[in-house]
Amino acid sequence: MSAAIKQYISTKYDQHPDMFKKDLEAIDQMRTNAVNTLEAHVSGIQKLTLYAAQLVWIGGLLGANKADKHVESQNNLRFELANILYNLASLYTQLAVSLNRSTSDGLKSACNYFCQAAGIISHLKETIIPDLRTTPPEDMDTMTLESIQQLLLAQAQECFWSKAVKDGLKDGLIAKLAAKVCDFYDQAVAYGTKSDIISTEWIHHMTAKHHHFAAAAQYRASRDCLDKQKYGEEVARLRDSLVCVNEALKESRWINKIVLGDLNGLKARVAEDLKRAEKDNDVIYLIPVPPKSELKTLDRAGMATARIPQEISDPYSALGDKGAFGKPLFARLVPYAVHVAVSIYDERKERLVNSTVIDELEGLTNKLRDLLQSLNLPGSLQALEKPLGLPPSLTTHAEEIRQSDGLHKLRRSMHEIKRLKENDSALYQEGVGLLKTEAAEDEKARSKHGTDRWTRQQSSQAAQKLYQQVNEIDGYLKSAASSDELVNSKLKDCENAIQVMSTSDRDLEAYVPSSRRATLTPAVERAADSLRSALGEVNKLEQRRKRFIHEVREKVKYDDISKNIQTARFEREYPMQKIEPAQFENLFDERLEQYDEEQVNVSQEKDIQAQLTTRIQEANAAFTTARRGDSSTKEREKALQTLENAYFRYKEIVSNLNTGRKFYNDLANIVTRFTDGCRNFAYQRRVEAGQMETDLSTALSNLNLNIQDQKERHTLRSQYSTQQQQQKRPPAATEPMAAPTPTRAPQPEPGVWNPTQGIKFGGGMGNSQPPEHGQQNIHHPAYPDATNARGGGQWDVSRGVRFG
Repeated sequence: MSAAIKQYISTKYDQHPDMFKKDLEAIDQMRTNAVNTLEAHVSGIQKLTLYAAQLVWIGGLLGANKADKHVESQNNLRFELANILYNLASLYTQLAVSLNRSTSDGLKSACNYFCQAAGIISHLKETIIPDLRTTPPEDMDTMTLESIQQLLLAQAQECFWSKAVKDGLKDGLIAKLAAKVCDFYDQAVAYGTKSDIISTEWIHHMTAKHHHFAAAAQYRASRDCLDKQKYGEEVARLRDSLVCVNEALKESRWINKIVLGDLNGLKARVAEDLKRAEKDNDVIYLIPVPPKSELKTLDRAGMATARIPQEISDPYSALGDKGAFGKPLFARLVPYAVHVAVSIYDERKERLVNSTVIDELEGLTNKLRDLLQSLNLPGSLQALEKPLGLPPSLTTHAEEIRQSDGLHKLRRSMHEIKRLKENDSALYQEGVGLLKTEAAEDEKARSKHGTDRWTRQQSSQAAQKLYQQVNEIDGYLKSAASSDELVNSKLKDCENAIQVMSTSDRDLEAYVPSSRRATLTPAVERAADSLRSALGEVNKLEQRRKRFIHEVREKVKYDDISKNIQTARFEREYPMQKIEPAQFENLFDERLEQYDEEQVNVSQEKDIQAQLTTRIQEANAAFTTARRGDSSTKEREKALQTLENAYFRYKEIVSNLNTGRKFYNDLANIVTRFTDGCRNFAYQRRVEAGQMETDLSTALSNLNLNIQDQKERHTLRSQYSTQQQQQKRPPAATEPMAAPTPTRAPQPEPGVWNPTQGIKFGGGMGNSQPPEHGQQNIHHPAYPDATNARGGGQWDVSRGVRFG
């Protein structure tokens, strides 16, 4: 366990595993103690619950680890927790069975253990298994766990019933308790027949117990009818009790001697009471015996419920300085959910700033440049003011391009981006190839064995996320290819001008034609001054935006929310409670409000640019009107404007290439995770397929045994379905026999012989054989008055003759 956790921390976190050396040793010791809990002793409960609580805590820190081995051995904390809880339920059951249930205290403790075992199975079924994120073990499927839970509840309810019998409670209440025991065993059988794990021996045993307690319930109900002078109903319930006993005895091959002895004793007792009740009713009471369909369904008194121990349902409450289990392990490890929350916030922060601030400002600047280019600015003004040589701004721009290595830099960047794209595509194709190969292997195996035996999901269903990513990544690559073509087109349009800008100043002067010095009229000078001032404002605006964008990016870079999330986590009402990224939504919203000021600034920039645009258009119109008819600088204007446009296009292409490089680097991470996922998926499926092949081979070698078992299981299911249908089917109507008005015969006085009763020897128990003194079992319904039972059937000379 410690090795797996250590490796996970070293690969997934920025904290060194050596920081948690003591915690790693502690978790190994806890696991050893839990795994070696083999004897039925209460000390094992503490060991298992402690380890389970720490597993839940660690699972919240590390997240769900995906399985990378076969089902029975997985690198998955949830799988480990499921097995520990299963063992804990088993321990509770062993403790219940080991108790002396011939005492009231023993019955109470056993009932409590059974209920807690049922609660753990329920928690395992409803909470742990659905969150396992992999195929559960065969003995933890829903039907198997349901059958086990109902069986445990049946045993717990049986403890209540035994306590009621022991305490001599009323027969009516005992009947209700027994009926509920019967229901629990019935549900256990119903789910057991749908499970491939519950053995047929256990199904037969639970079926016998179901009929056993159905007979016990009807027998107790008949005694209650006798007390209430419902003699006809008494006979009917005794008859049904005898039928149920006989049904239970059909399973005699599958039940132990104790239960078999109880059933035979109950049968003898019911048969004797039925003989007496039928004789009394036929001779004395003459009450019509109602058919079973007219008997009122017995009420149920359900006392057993599935109770989950608090240490299991809420393990966080037992952890901490004041908790029963002490401090949680790896408390200094930043939880996995915190990392996820931080990444979510970073993504939202980047998206917010880029979309509402940076992209907006860059878009405004590009619109302004497009406007200047359409107005042939600043080329027209530069040609007029400096008819000879190079304008200072052009010289500065050319030097910037030369310093950055101009076209060579662009071509190197494009070559690097092409290489990144090829690597991403190769990784992507590798992942797609793995999925296609695995799918082909799966289809081949399915064709070979048939869909009835090759029952696992198809590849596209088993790895839905991976198959979704295939289309997503393909869309990313196609979109990026379109963007790359656009950048190439931009470079081709301005490649020659950028090449000229990369040359020396002498070559630039040779490229830009000189013009004769024009005579400036007062109107031209005023218009030129106004236009020059407006263009100066444009330069100031661009520089201000450049600095502002840099400051915003620095703010985003150092905006670390991890400490705030950690603080918010420990300031909650329940700090140990499992955390989810969604719990920090309010914190995210509050934190993102710090960028409201930048968004307001963007709105202000829009207003400033709108005013500046109007000013430029008006100044340029005045300048053009003042110079109307002067064409002496046209060629120089065109050359200067071409070079000016090339400079801004160069800057735009550099920005595009930087964006492309970042995109392909980010995509590389996505594609790498995708390919790794495909590789792991293919490996798991191959291992699973190999195991299935082995299982199928074993199944074929044991075909006769399997066919026999399946036939028997099918027979059990058919019998169970038939019984359910017969219980629902209305019986045929019978004509009640007319009876005279009943008169109850006078009861004989104790010790006085009544000639009508004949002579009875001993206790009058007939052929029933109750347990010897000291071996009687009050947990079973055979002998409700076993403590007063007398040996019957053989006359003891020393005891004399007793009448009545």
